[in-house]
Amino acid sequence: MQKTFLALVAISLLAGCAPHTTHEVSYGSMENLAMVSSAKSRSVSPENFTGEKGKAGMATQGTGANAARELGQGWKISPSVRMKSGTTFTLANITGPGFIEHIWMTPTGNWKKSILRVYWDNETVPAIECPAGDFFACGLQEYSPVNSLAVCVNPRSGLNCYWKMPFRKSARITMENTDAKDMTLYYQIDYALADVASNAGYLHAKYHREDPLKEEGIYTILDGIKGRGQYVGTYMVYESHTDGWWGEGEIKFFIDGDQKFPTIAGTGTEDYFCGSYDFVVNNHFTTFSSPYTGLSQVIPPDLKEKANQKFSLYRWHIADPIRFEKDLKVTIQDLGWQQKGLYRKLSDTISTVAYWYQIP
Repeated sequence: MQKTFLALVAISLLAGCAPHTTHEVSYGSMENLAMVSSAKSRSVSPENFTGEKGKAGMATQGTGANAARELGQGWKISPSVRMKSGTTFTLANITGPGFIEHIWMTPTGNWKKSILRVYWDNETVPAIECPAGDFFACGLQEYSPVNSLAVCVNPRSGLNCYWKMPFRKSARITMENTDAKDMTLYYQIDYALADVASNAGYLHAKYHREDPLKEEGIYTILDGIKGRGQYVGTYMVYESHTDGWWGEGEIKFFIDGDQKFPTIAGTGTEDYFCGSYDFVVNNHFTTFSSPYTGLSQVIPPDLKEKANQKFSLYRWHIADPIRFEKDLKVTIQDLGWQQKGLYRKLSDTISTVAYWYQIP
């Protein structure tokens, strides 16, 4: 119970809110849920594209118009949108200040080819740019349940995000369908209009993939970050190219001018994702999904340490954000075992999403 309480407080802190302030009440957490704030609740969906007050459920045309033809306006006439191949659709265009509290969506088709982008405060470069499945910690193209504080994936394709996302001037969210096939997208974006704390950072998320690694044994999760902020999460898809255990590599956080050696170094890949000893129980990989960490999917699930196995892992730094003042670089080693008990560098296929908050 205490850990859950602290985690919920930490989520509020990630959004830049100090405890016992009106800002914290606006951002929401269990310990102050009864405290009424002046924030204005709003929601964008195909039933209310603008999120305007008193304007939801008014559609007379939409993907549900035929099913509702005997019922008329107000009866699920526009529950989704259809996106042609090669097109980009604007899910939300919100004027601030405020913060996004929850995103739910269920895109059809190939989640790797549905590209989510988020732009804060009229910027032209997205702060978030990821395949939808990877952003929601489900990057193996098959449904897998995720039960964490920041992300939930529910049957059979409900993708949910609870990262707090402050913005001061505007928030624009788009989806690009890069697949050769058309897609259908159901979505809802819940947000609040309210003042934003001066120390609130903007959420960033960056997708990266190497196949095989550019440098044997070394994969770079994040580099080139300049400014002040805190690193709050890693999602990883790992595909082994050889038989044997691959997860001995150390994660390293190079903070504020670190060069050859980092300030923070882990002790192994499964250790970073808060497991141990290869995630193996009874001679098989054992999946788990918890508030902060998970090995949520292994494909195929009934093998142990075989070539071409794929793994879906997440690690949220909600209770332990990695803070930086000037710059940040994050790497992880691709390291396994060879004969005679020696380590060996590997060159597998790795993709990641790095999540961090940053003040401009």
